[in-house]
Amino acid sequence: MNLSLSREFRNRIAGAFGSDGRQWLDDLPALLDEYAARWSLTILPPFEPLSYNFAAPATGPDGQTVVFKAGVPRPDLNSEIEALRVYAGRGCVQLLTADAQRGVMLLERIEPGTKLKAEPDDACATEIAAQVMQSLWQPLPAGHSFKPVTDWAAGLNRLRDRYGGGTGPLPADRVALAESLFAELFRTASPAVLLHGDLHHENILAGDRAPWLAIDPQGVAGEPAYEVGALLRNPMPEVALWPDLAHIQRRRVDQLAEILGFHRQRIVGYGVAQAVLSAAWTLEDHGEVDTAALACADALVPLLGRV
Repeated sequence: MNLSLSREFRNRIAGAFGSDGRQWLDDLPALLDEYAARWSLTILPPFEPLSYNFAAPATGPDGQTVVFKAGVPRPDLNSEIEALRVYAGRGCVQLLTADAQRGVMLLERIEPGTKLKAEPDDACATEIAAQVMQSLWQPLPAGHSFKPVTDWAAGLNRLRDRYGGGTGPLPADRVALAESLFAELFRTASPAVLLHGDLHHENILAGDRAPWLAIDPQGVAGEPAYEVGALLRNPMPEVALWPDLAHIQRRRVDQLAEILGFHRQRIVGYGVAQAVLSAAWTLEDHGEVDTAALACADALVPLLGRV
């Protein structure tokens, strides 16, 4: 297959996965040819911009429009495939088939596919996201291998290891607060369920078989309240530029508490802690300070009481 990939995508894959990523990029045209033949597909040019996986519309032998997705084989991609199998299309894109060992999957094409990010009314967008959350939470299957969200919080430990116990360019008070919040929230957490793990405005699409459907689940185990964190720091980076961000965050917290039944302080706590964790991940992966994520944390901090 004659394949043209952006320099940004190539650099992102090489930066994230090193030599494995570079080899995967070299092998990608042959991989596409192999699975186009195996699954009788016509794979079209990819969606743009690509993030950490290749994704492209494709047409099956019956004319059905689908999505072909491939990534560097890795545990989190396996978790996505397993989560999609558990969801079985409930509140989420339908997995049609997959080869986890090769990091390849075939998905339904959600139409019209408009992202929730396009909704101009944030209160409406928040309500939609909350409803999608409720449709996604599933009991964890017996013998599952989904990573617990406590493992994600270890990103703050890596930050301190990297800076000799300090926090580098990230504000020390915010990192310490996030560590404290995670410790208390995890100590008092309700029983874990299967979470999407990255449910925000870019990962919720308008559909035809359901009004809104989630895509790109991370597949992690945690209490339901954990799921609100990604929503509260999105849409990125626009959210950080909203002049009334503090007011919007307060309204979001009230709205999520009313719809989902969570205590407001758990919502705020996860919002703050995960925003700081997101900034730590950005620093770790890209060497940049995520000022947008930190701004979201700052807007939520005044709402904190005792968790």
